[in-house]
Amino acid sequence: MLGTGLVLVVVLALAFDFTNGFHDAANAIASAVSTRALTLRAALALAAVMNLIGALLGTGVAVTIASGLIDTPVGEDALHVVTAALVGAIAWNLLTWYFGLPSSSSHALVGGLVGAALASVTTVHWSGVLKKVVIPMVVSPVVGLVLGYLVMTAIMWIFRNANAHRTGRLMRRAQVVSAASLALGHGLQDAQKSMGIIVLALVVTGHQDDYSVPVWVIVACALALAAGTYSGGLRIMRTLGRRIFHLTPPHGFAAELSASSVLYLTAFAFHAPISTTHVITSAVMGVGATTRRSAVRWSVAADIAKGWVLTLPGSAVVAAATYGVVTLL
Repeated sequence: MLGTGLVLVVVLALAFDFTNGFHDAANAIASAVSTRALTLRAALALAAVMNLIGALLGTGVAVTIASGLIDTPVGEDALHVVTAALVGAIAWNLLTWYFGLPSSSSHALVGGLVGAALASVTTVHWSGVLKKVVIPMVVSPVVGLVLGYLVMTAIMWIFRNANAHRTGRLMRRAQVVSAASLALGHGLQDAQKSMGIIVLALVVTGHQDDYSVPVWVIVACALALAAGTYSGGLRIMRTLGRRIFHLTPPHGFAAELSASSVLYLTAFAFHAPISTTHVITSAVMGVGATTRRSAVRWSVAADIAKGWVLTLPGSAVVAAATYGVVTLL
């Protein structure tokens, strides 16, 4: 029974990775496509490859997901907890994708894990949730916004006397690099969440004793994320690329450079699972504010922020309900 349940968890984790890919593909390529630095298919292919490479570069975030947020559950019920967490996260991803709302796949998974744990009376490490999830969730968008503003201001000063046409052409080329950098950071962050869930399932079923990530898990999650990324996420891309602020190549480059810097710092230095969506959206707002504050459609930003706030409790409720159904069946 545990063998079948473990296979189900692995399949669901890879399915979550796939939905994460098409849900968050817009994060890395929306600005590059919007500014015509890349065609849609070229941008998707670039994002898929860089997501794949990024997923192979680290496992620190995976260990945080597997061991830092809830007590390790035991027995067959443990797989119910993990299964419910994944269903809650996948359901939230599909819901927000349908409405074109850039929400966080990372926080959907964390919310699902916490909701399933609470429903099963598994101890939640609230200090770990606060330090590794809530605080980075609040701080990272602020850093992204401020850094986006500062980087864009620096670009405007450096190129203040340059020919506008030449600058635009240079920035389009630079955007290929910054978009690749952002996609690499997304892979580094987001593939590790599914890795952590699979590792948790392996530990609770007795297939391994520690929280190290097997090579096959890394490769499988990397491929699932890359495949999902290449399938695209046009609904969310329109929101990030056009509705918040009308991006130009310099704005796109500044936003992508700022967001990727935050992703690398949190993944390597703090092993914290932050949201690529939160960081790039706030960076777009930051670069837009350098033009004038009214240039940013703050009403759209407010709608996105509501989605951010609802993600953790929303996915937690779905996961808790799923746990109840699974245990009854």
